[in-house]
Amino acid sequence: MSFSSEVKEELSRQLSSARHCQIAEVTAIISMCGRVSISTRDKVHVKITTENISVARKYFTLLKKTFNINGEVSVKIHGLHGQNSSYSVTVKEHGDALRVLMAARLVKQDLDIAENMSLVDNMIVQKSCCRRAFIRGAFLVAGSISDPEKFYHFEIVCATMPKAVQLQEMLLTFELDAKIVQRKTHYVVYIKEGAQIVDALNVMEAHVALMNLENIRIVRDVRNTVNRKVNCETANINKTVNAAVKQIEDIEYLQEHLGLDKLPDNLADMAELRLEQRESTLKELGMMLTPAVGKSGVNHRLRKLSQIAEKLRQNKEDYYD
Repeated sequence: MSFSSEVKEELSRQLSSARHCQIAEVTAIISMCGRVSISTRDKVHVKITTENISVARKYFTLLKKTFNINGEVSVKIHGLHGQNSSYSVTVKEHGDALRVLMAARLVKQDLDIAENMSLVDNMIVQKSCCRRAFIRGAFLVAGSISDPEKFYHFEIVCATMPKAVQLQEMLLTFELDAKIVQRKTHYVVYIKEGAQIVDALNVMEAHVALMNLENIRIVRDVRNTVNRKVNCETANINKTVNAAVKQIEDIEYLQEHLGLDKLPDNLADMAELRLEQRESTLKELGMMLTPAVGKSGVNHRLRKLSQIAEKLRQNKEDYYD
């Protein structure tokens, strides 16, 4: 089971104790995957269709718990080999359907159905707990989270821009920096920062998934820290080795074309010691000199030797200056 499926499975079992929160979650489910139909006799029916059985089960439970309504469940098998299923839960009784829509604020004062199935007003999500329930319902229907072992990405796909903006504003009330991007004909509300996704799971009250994600984040952070340190140390070693190789090349050039005995005593001693101790650090070289010299002093002398070698290569007579 994918991480996203695990989150949805946990959320499908999360049932708010307060009726107003239950209504908020019902509202989100209908808004994201619901359809309202009106018969020739002006009878209203409400139907949600989903490929996720967890959503259908949660919606059916909420209808029963919140409104004492038994939704009619149907299953449709499709796909070339019948490997895919879609689930529908329908409220066929006109009075029941209207009662659900009015409680969910998906109808206007004159009982006109809101065209894009967004909330007519924000009364349904005034409380923080109701916003949590709404976000939970929206994610159940149209959300996904990437495998956190690979990368961090949380998203909820909306059919219209007003729905996306509405959802974004709810997430912002929890200080979640959600953004919107258009993907073909849909609008995606997304979060890409790991810590923010942890907060989003907390908002939806997916506490088991939250702990699992935090554990993965800790391991990833430790691994990344170790990798950075190893890379840094490797880079420093390579830098030190390359510098030592260049120093030795310059000293050998001086030895061949000038003679180390022609150098000032302090530089000659430094050059001879470097040739003898090719793998020693600058600090170690300094401690071997008499009298001992600090790391910066050793670096200065080696740099001076390199400058003399470079001037000698260029046939300059003032190579000591």
